[in-house]
Amino acid sequence: MTEALVSVESPHRSGPTVAIALGGGGARGLAHIHVIEVLDELGIRPVLISGASIGAIMGAAMAAGMTGQEIREHTLAAIGHPSRIMNRLWSLRPTRFSEVVAGGFRVGQFNLERVLKAFLPDRLPETFEALQIPLKVIASDYYGQCECVCESGPLFPAIAASAALPAVFRPVLIDGRVMIDGGLWNPVPFDHLTGQADITIGVDVIGHPPAGTAGLPNSIDSLYGATQLTMRSIVTLKLEKAAPDIFLQPDVGRFRVLDFAKAEEVLTVSAGIRDELKRALDAKLSALA
Repeated sequence: MTEALVSVESPHRSGPTVAIALGGGGARGLAHIHVIEVLDELGIRPVLISGASIGAIMGAAMAAGMTGQEIREHTLAAIGHPSRIMNRLWSLRPTRFSEVVAGGFRVGQFNLERVLKAFLPDRLPETFEALQIPLKVIASDYYGQCECVCESGPLFPAIAASAALPAVFRPVLIDGRVMIDGGLWNPVPFDHLTGQADITIGVDVIGHPPAGTAGLPNSIDSLYGATQLTMRSIVTLKLEKAAPDIFLQPDVGRFRVLDFAKAEEVLTVSAGIRDELKRALDAKLSALA
C-alpha cells in the first residue's frame, strides 16, 4: 500500500492531487500532527490547505514547509510540560501597571498574536505570500456575523483571529473588522477545498464528552461543551450537503479544549488515525488509477 502511494505522489511524476482541511478543537487539534506525518511518509504534498482555529495554526506550519516530525518536536518542546507553558506565558505578562489596568480588568484579554509568536517556530513567515503551500485561514466576523477567509497579507493576525477563543483570548482586528475563533462558524472548512484537488481530506477534532460520563460538568466544561454541540451540528449539516473524499475523526474526545500540557498523551491516544488515513488514501488512489 505505502509503495503505491509514494510512487503516485512522487515529485517526479504527475498524479492525483490532494487538498486538506484541518479543523478546530483546541488541544484536541494536536492530533493533526499524525495526519501531517502520514502525508509526509507517503510523499504527498497538498496543493491547498484550509484551517480553522488550531487547524489554522497547524496548517500554517505545514504550509511553511515544516514536516510533521518537526511540528511534533517543536510542539512537545514548547508545550509538552506545564512548567514550559507557564514560563513562556510569564514572559508575556504586562511590565507596567498602566498596561494591566488599561481598559479595566477584563476576562479573556490574552493577546493571542503575542502568545503565538512566543510559542510558534521561527520558520513561520510574516505573510501568506511567503508560504510554500497556499493556505486559507478561517475566522468569524463578530459584528458581521459571517465567515472571513484570510489568504493574503500578514499571517499572524489571521491565525490569531482564527484561534481567538472567546473568554480566553481577545478578538483580533483585521481591516477594521472584529474577528474571533473561525471554528465557531466553520469547524472543519473542507467546503473551501471543493474543486481544488482530486482528493479532499477533512480532519474533525471537535471531539465529544467520553461515553458513559454521568457527572455534572462544571461551568467551564458546560460552556465549551455547548460550543462542541453547535460545532457538531454545523459539521453534520455540511457533511449532508457535500462531504470531502476522506473524513477523519481522531479519538480525542476525552481531552479538554485547553489540555495543551497533555500534548504527548493526545498524540498517543489519537495515533490510530494514521492507519485509517493510509487505508482511505489507498482506496481513493486505487479508484482513481
